[in-house]
Amino acid sequence: MALSYTQNLEDYHLSLAFAGQPSGSYIDIGAGHPVADNVSFWFYERGWSGIVVEPQAELAALYRRLRPRDTVVCGLIGRETGEADFHRVERLHGLSTTVARHAEQARALGAEVRTVRMPVITLAELCARHAVGPIDFLKIDVEGAEADVLQGGDWQKFRPRVVLVEAVAPGTGEPAWQDWEPFLLSQGYRFALFDTLNRFYVAQEHADVFARLPKVRAPWDSARHMYEIGRAPESPQHPDHALTKELARGFWASLPHLDRETMLAILARGRGASRDEELAALAATVDSEAFRAALGRIACGYDGGQIIDD
Repeated sequence: MALSYTQNLEDYHLSLAFAGQPSGSYIDIGAGHPVADNVSFWFYERGWSGIVVEPQAELAALYRRLRPRDTVVCGLIGRETGEADFHRVERLHGLSTTVARHAEQARALGAEVRTVRMPVITLAELCARHAVGPIDFLKIDVEGAEADVLQGGDWQKFRPRVVLVEAVAPGTGEPAWQDWEPFLLSQGYRFALFDTLNRFYVAQEHADVFARLPKVRAPWDSARHMYEIGRAPESPQHPDHALTKELARGFWASLPHLDRETMLAILARGRGASRDEELAALAATVDSEAFRAALGRIACGYDGGQIIDD
């Protein structure tokens, strides 16, 4: 059974629309993590490639490592070229947004929000800069700013066959498509599917794609769901469980050989440390004799110093 990486079978529905097409292109705006909850990764795995737009630098850097065929743009897409405030929600990266009221909702949940000024280009400019050809699908998930992205497109020159847009308000789940759907329909797109989270539209000149795209959400068990499998080290059902065990053995054996900066970065990620005082405390830990001894005790079970059968 195929593995779906998305929240709501978005990739599976798109796969039906494109009927096993062996190659293709996409534009993924608000791409998020390159694998988890990702709409375009299903297609990347099958040989497709495209443009991914993600304003959070750490996530954009992950694309360059994990998805080197994609073109990565670390920035914002909006109604006009210029600058905008981007509200980055720490650790709940999927809630990051240019819409201040949505950022405040995230802050009310206890999340830390950092606001930075970032450059903005339009969808039309993005397409022109990268000389895009045919676009199979455009996905937009920008936490409340979907209308701005759509309004900045050149819908005569650049016409994705399918457009899917997150259609409910962040946090509340209330309908939000009334803000932008009339505009998209006026550009020659036909509504096809509402999956309770996203709305799918097909360019009117692609009747074959419209016919294949489901008009109601597929049964939940049509695909396996990545987020229901569990973490790779813990779940034998995970497709990478065996590889994870091999990597873990090698990692533990390698601990004493890791340089100081790598070790600091690993610990900072493990503890979720980001403030200067937290990083200073980690540095003191890494430089201590007790820490070196701990590395030796951990590694000796895997590096041949102490033989342990798994």
